[in-house]
Amino acid sequence: MSKKAFDNIMAGLQDALAYAKGDKSAVTRVLHVHVKPSDIKSARKKVGLSRNDFARVFGLSAATLRKWENGERYPTGAARVLLTIISREPEAALRAIRQ
Repeated sequence: MSKKAFDNIMAGLQDALAYAKGDKSAVTRVLHVHVKPSDIKSARKKVGLSRNDFARVFGLSAATLRKWENGERYPTGAARVLLTIISREPEAALRAIRQ
């Protein structure tokens, strides 16, 4: 992963933490990430995991993941960001949780 990609991810995570703590003034930018059911399935396939394994590895409920992939529910907040990171930088996401 490039330094620029890492810096962008870190900036987004810091903004998300500040926002979650109620410090709206610390948020430098707001990025709206839209995740389609096909994007979720694609992200899972990029890391080569079954639905149950993907859910276990990334701390998700298998039932929730199934509903996201089927379009019955949609991820919100940090889950959207996590799925976007997995989709764009699957190796980095796996490295980050394995360290």
